[in-house]
Amino acid sequence: MLFFLKGPEKRFGFVASKKVGKSVKRNRAKRLLRALLLANFDDLVDGTYILVAKPKILESDFGLMQKRMHNILKSIRND
Repeated sequence: MLFFLKGPEKRFGFVASKKVGKSVKRNRAKRLLRALLLANFDDLVDGTYILVAKPKILESDFGLMQKRMHNILKSIRND
């Protein structure tokens, strides 16, 4: 899940609740979110991004997540 608020600079926040799992799983989920954001860094516009990890992120295919993130960031850029 991604929340976005336009602003003067790029800022990021990563959240993984205990529903994702114990600390090892939560940290892995946040690392995956960071990797997704870095892979699409060129598509980012200035603003605050808050990425929230859901439990299914640990089971999902990274390539598919990259495509979805690209599409989401593309829609933000076009707004």
